[in-house]
Amino acid sequence: MEQPARPLWRDRAFLLYGSGSAISLLGTAITSVALPIVVYRLTASALLTSLLATFEALPYLLFGLFAGEAADRLNRRRLMVGCDLLNALLLGSIPVALRLHALTVPQIFAVALLSATAFVWFDAADFGAISSLASRERMVAAASAISSISTIASIVGPALGGALIATVGSAPAFGADAVSYLLSAVSLLLIPRALGVAQAPQPDDSRPVITPRQTLANVWEGLRFLWDHRLVRVLTLLGFGLSFTGGAVIGLLVVYAVQALGLPSTDGRIGLLFAAGACGSFIASVLLPALTKRLPVGWISLFALSLNLLLLLALVWLTSWIWATGVYAAWELCYTLAVTNGRAVRQMVIPDHLQSRVNVYARMIAWGGSPFGAAVGGLLAQVTTTIRETYLLLAASVALSVVVGWFSPLRQRTMIADLAAQA
Repeated sequence: MEQPARPLWRDRAFLLYGSGSAISLLGTAITSVALPIVVYRLTASALLTSLLATFEALPYLLFGLFAGEAADRLNRRRLMVGCDLLNALLLGSIPVALRLHALTVPQIFAVALLSATAFVWFDAADFGAISSLASRERMVAAASAISSISTIASIVGPALGGALIATVGSAPAFGADAVSYLLSAVSLLLIPRALGVAQAPQPDDSRPVITPRQTLANVWEGLRFLWDHRLVRVLTLLGFGLSFTGGAVIGLLVVYAVQALGLPSTDGRIGLLFAAGACGSFIASVLLPALTKRLPVGWISLFALSLNLLLLLALVWLTSWIWATGVYAAWELCYTLAVTNGRAVRQMVIPDHLQSRVNVYARMIAWGGSPFGAAVGGLLAQVTTTIRETYLLLAASVALSVVVGWFSPLRQRTMIADLAAQA
């Protein structure tokens, strides 16, 4: 008789992986507040502050295809550790420049771009690593656990980042992120199990030569699976509309706090606003496993998209920081619920040898709306009268996803179960 799978929190390999992720994500959450605040202080420009989010997301569109193919072929642990070390150097350059009074906006954007590029390759390997550490029957639990780790870090990180900037300055915030990447690399090296090498060694122990034609064939195989599998395709396309609006809302959050809520750019409550959003994300990650047992996955996505739109419309009209914080937390809850649900479903239905490729390609499209939304949001913020008008115009993208979603197969209870069996 087959033994039940060991619970994730009793699995040493997963605990090491989760611990490293938590430390790294805590540092990243601190930087997510520090970077836009520093840019806004240096430039007082809503456009440049929003473009920072574009720079952070753009590498996924540029390198995702090849990162996904490489992560299904190379040693994932080495790839992830290398990316962590590179990020430690990049983030560590900012406090050095601050100490020398030499920090410039071009350096900040260069660090954001290169750090995001390293993240693409790390994330591609990470998809395959999770599938190696957690069996398919534990995939929803694993996705929920990783999302919980991420959001707990995001709750503490922004508040800590805001407090650091308000008290001791920006340098300690960026230094903490650099150290977190080093600790993440150590935790990955300590994991006792392999994180996956998709390309099996040949009988004569020689490494196969991967030609450009074979690389392109591997890329096409992943893209074809994404398009042919209707469940993956629908969730991915709807995710684009969601992330387009979401990228702009998050990219302009500092501007929203200053212009709409009347907070000074040095106010620690800006960090608390980010942290409140992370609380909403945490609640979403806790709720998801229970919801998947009671509702079809399509319904979860549709309800999350619909509520996300309504909450954004409410956010437009609020003037109180307290009320805005609560509504933004609920907005993030629905945003994370839709994103995490889509990711968990993809990982359940994608074959092992396509895990990195298809997940990265789906993320490229679904999350790819984020840099475009951030760029468009920054431009709109320059030409509209208020940030409220900007948010109202940006709601059109997620509204389109809501309409399309309710007329898609996602609303049919039996259709979802049938589509999930296509792997």
